[in-house]
Amino acid sequence: MRHGAPSFAARARRSPGFVLGALLIGAVVLMALVSLAWTPWAPDELDIAARLQPPSAAHWLGTDSLGRDIVSLLMAGAQTSLLVGVVAVAIGLVTGVALGCLAAARRGWVDELVMRAADFGFAFPALLSALLLAAVQGPGLATSVVAIGLYNVPVFARITRGAALAVWSREYVLAARAAGKGGWRITRDHVLPNIAAPIIVQATIAFATAILAEAALSYLGLGTQPPRPSWGRMLNEAQTQWFQAPMQAVYPGLAIMSAVLGLNLLGDGLRDLLDPRLARSAPGAR
Repeated sequence: MRHGAPSFAARARRSPGFVLGALLIGAVVLMALVSLAWTPWAPDELDIAARLQPPSAAHWLGTDSLGRDIVSLLMAGAQTSLLVGVVAVAIGLVTGVALGCLAAARRGWVDELVMRAADFGFAFPALLSALLLAAVQGPGLATSVVAIGLYNVPVFARITRGAALAVWSREYVLAARAAGKGGWRITRDHVLPNIAAPIIVQATIAFATAILAEAALSYLGLGTQPPRPSWGRMLNEAQTQWFQAPMQAVYPGLAIMSAVLGLNLLGDGLRDLLDPRLARSAPGAR
């Protein structure tokens, strides 16, 4: 007796990496959402008299060199990391996918132009782009978002073009062209649905890279500026207190590691779960 392939949810529950990644990212998202309505203390509240306090009932993870509550800073910093990640990935996703689909559909000089522009974009990593933008506009959250978003554009463009070219050579696409469908309709009806899986996986990886890049830019003073909390700036401020309060650097480091690890595990899990060959070979799909 033949059984259908197990559902996506059933296979997801049997994937330890996917489950762990989802739990880690769920914790970060929950922390950010809760901080919108409540934090133990105001993240920007200074209390010099209470600086560098150890963990206590009042301050669960202690205070920093300015007397700010570390738990509150971590919770509010999650907002910043997720905001930068979402917007930067959206910039790269929308622009890069559009350019990749255009290159695959039109080919010829359009394809060549898009790919050479992508090569040019790879010459400007997020850090270099942030330096250039900071010199013109000044450092800030917008500088981080734009710099990371621009770096994501050629990445998504190349992945989309490669996947779309494979779809354009399929028989059902050739039949659609013979039936008179235009390039836009074929892209919408056939190409995009069939290349969604690698794009989704790349989006999770790009999200992790964006969080890491935002932390690095804030650490260097090019990203999020005071008084808005940032995990990267918490690391920067903690380095001067390393011998007095070493845990100040550990907490934001763990937060960054958890978010990046969770997204990478989620991306790896999605790659396996969205692969139809693995779905057919899963237990219970006989």
